[in-house]
Amino acid sequence: MTLTTRILLLVLLALAPALAIQGYNEHALRTFRDEAVRADTLTTARAVAEDLAQVAEGARQALDFVARDPSVRAMAPSGCSAYLREVALDNPQLAIFSLSKPDGDVVCNSLGSEVGSYSVGERLYHRRVMGKDAFVMGSYVRGSVSGKDTLHFARPLRDAAGRTIGVLAAALDLKWLDGRLRRDLRQPSTTLTIADTDGTIVVRYPDGDIRVGSAVPRERMRILLDRGEGVRVAEGFDGRERVLANVHPPGPASAAWVTVGRDRDVAFADVDAASRRGLVLIGLGAALAFVAALLAGRFFIRRPFDRLLRAAAAWQTGDLAARIGMTRGDEFGRLGLKLDAMAATLQRREGELRDEIAHGRAMQDRQVMLLHELNHRVKNTLATVQALARQSTRGGEAPGVRLEGRILALSKTHDLLTRDDWSGAPLHEVVEGELGPYRGGLANIVAEGPDVDLPARHVLALGMTLHELTTNAAKHGALSGEGAEVRVTWRVVTGETGRRRLYLEWVESGGPTVSEPTRKGFGSRLIAASVERELDGRYTLDFASDGLRCTIEIPLGHGYAMMSPLHPASDSEKGAPGTA
Repeated sequence: MTLTTRILLLVLLALAPALAIQGYNEHALRTFRDEAVRADTLTTARAVAEDLAQVAEGARQALDFVARDPSVRAMAPSGCSAYLREVALDNPQLAIFSLSKPDGDVVCNSLGSEVGSYSVGERLYHRRVMGKDAFVMGSYVRGSVSGKDTLHFARPLRDAAGRTIGVLAAALDLKWLDGRLRRDLRQPSTTLTIADTDGTIVVRYPDGDIRVGSAVPRERMRILLDRGEGVRVAEGFDGRERVLANVHPPGPASAAWVTVGRDRDVAFADVDAASRRGLVLIGLGAALAFVAALLAGRFFIRRPFDRLLRAAAAWQTGDLAARIGMTRGDEFGRLGLKLDAMAATLQRREGELRDEIAHGRAMQDRQVMLLHELNHRVKNTLATVQALARQSTRGGEAPGVRLEGRILALSKTHDLLTRDDWSGAPLHEVVEGELGPYRGGLANIVAEGPDVDLPARHVLALGMTLHELTTNAAKHGALSGEGAEVRVTWRVVTGETGRRRLYLEWVESGGPTVSEPTRKGFGSRLIAASVERELDGRYTLDFASDGLRCTIEIPLGHGYAMMSPLHPASDSEKGAPGTA
């Protein structure tokens, strides 16, 4: 997987929280809107039901008033018709008033019909009054006399002895009722359906002209009766998904059903628009982020890395005059300067070898050896940089921070080697290069051991190992706590076979409590690679509660020199010669 691909994956990972937040916000907004729409629909349905109950109560009061008239109580046709006509003029919402005998024959009405001209004995309201002997609401009727769509309200007419001598009825004009109840609908997309006890639609908005007087579909009526009052989501008569609220009006009209519907698409239109806008903005942001990542990766990573590779390829072919030529102040720039300096040194040596080539075959062999050495070191250095870049994209901290610190540690080690033409460096300078910036800080630093000159391979590997230990101590260990101590000691031991080994011990104390990590991170893997594979040594990590302890044992070949017995150093002696 290329570095550019890893950068794009990091951008995608950075966008993941934004997508999660967008999804959560949309879910929360839709849930809130759904609850609000359901509550508003139910409130509207209850308002319509209350209004219908008031209309029924008005009809009852009108019939009670009419029942007190002497001509009505006497059931005198002429006087009764005249009186009912006057009452109808005062109550335009009531299409017709009528008085009928218990058997249903009409006695008089507000239209002046003849006595016995028609019978209402089979009408629901008449039968219910005779059965309950109380004020009732009837069902939908298209008046045979008035020709209007009506809903009847009726009450018994009693004589002085309390016996029922007739039925007094008022037919409510459904067009007037439709106009009144529409005022309770607060949203233009709201639908209203009122069905009587027979399941016949008496009020419908919109398309009332088509559906008033028709029956509610049997399946819808079954669901209505099964679920009763409440709110549900279902398809309306027009096939659109709606939030439907079903309630019964209070009082005498309680047998009717009031259903108010809100178009779900209309109710969620602004939420859907906001979701689309959010997704579009996230998409644009992602596209810009990917483009920026591609450009930044090409400029800040691929270009300098390609320059390193081109220079390495030129050196590999023997062109030591080739230079990386990077003047940037970042890690790649500093590494490029060090590699250029290394190439310049080797070029100078090559020139010297050319002058001495006449002295024999040995000088020519030396030149070939130097070229192979340069090729090997450059390949190893670039492989190390590539491994650091690849591994630094993993883990919890910012990948740029890890990459910068580890390349800087590698660059400082190259400084030590380049200073002595890559012949090696003293161990105490390698230790001081990592711990020196922390002297005078919160923790006490002690470094002691004999002066040992190490070959280049040992300097690079131990430099990276000490950098990982120092970084870990600064973040989690003794270098992060006041009054703590980091002690680094080393010694050289000669075995029975005459082979010498270096023992280095890193001990932290007085810092934060240490616990063993649950997984092996890149730092641990880097230490293992440096000590075991690169130097053929051994190491142990002891995560004691009072501080980390690391012991390193590596073999020393013939390319090292032991200079002086012992040079201890602490924070109070950091200026003394030979300190580490």
